[in-house]
Amino acid sequence: MNAVLRLTPQWRFGSRRSLYILERNIMAYKRQWPVFVSGFFEPLFYLLSIGIGLNHLVGDVHVGGTTISYGAFVAPGMLATSAMNGGIIDSIFNVFFKLKVSRVYEPVLATPLDVNDIALGEVWWSLTRGALYATSFIICMVLLGDAGSPWVVLCLPGTVLTSFCFACVGLAACTYLRSWQDFDAVNIVQLPLFLFSATFFPLSLYPSWLASIVVFSPLYQSAALLRGLSLGQFSWVMLIHVSYLFVMGMVGLAIAARRFRRILAP
Repeated sequence: MNAVLRLTPQWRFGSRRSLYILERNIMAYKRQWPVFVSGFFEPLFYLLSIGIGLNHLVGDVHVGGTTISYGAFVAPGMLATSAMNGGIIDSIFNVFFKLKVSRVYEPVLATPLDVNDIALGEVWWSLTRGALYATSFIICMVLLGDAGSPWVVLCLPGTVLTSFCFACVGLAACTYLRSWQDFDAVNIVQLPLFLFSATFFPLSLYPSWLASIVVFSPLYQSAALLRGLSLGQFSWVMLIHVSYLFVMGMVGLAIAARRFRRILAP
């Protein structure tokens, strides 16, 4: 029986003890609240710049047989981008510092927490921070008239799912970084996702060969999901978007947990 248990894969991604990592991050940011609060102004500046400038220059956009303003088209895409950036910053840059510089996790392993709890705890923190920023972003969308329908409230769980996906993938990628110079590779991936994920223009305007590549982008999957939720345009395709982001996040979390186990508990 013991031999069978040893050969059985461990699919446990952490326990309730991972909430202590979340609590630790909350306590740490109490001393850095100006940095945290500054994130609430980001959506306001984004949406104001679009509403004052590009919205009048571009005009209306046709999405799913409905004509909407350019601001209403771009706002969900920027919301998805904000969730992506938040997940990457928390799970790559911050975790790398804790893992390689300050070595915060080594004393943590002297407690009942294990490496799976650490990985899951960092994901909890990314989701908490992402949910707060998403709430402020959605409120700004409503106040500035960029919300396509009352269903925009469903963008909150959609944004949390996006944060989960990118936080888990970022956490896994962080374990492969060796020095600060490796962050250039993160920017090389992040920038094309931002520019070529139907964030600023409908997918129909892309060349066919590029559109066939863009549909596999996780940011496109998020932007399409949030745009449909914001406009109240529900279809079965949304299930594909949700499944894509969830599966990608779970795969990233599994890899991150395994890599954390190899690095912190050799």
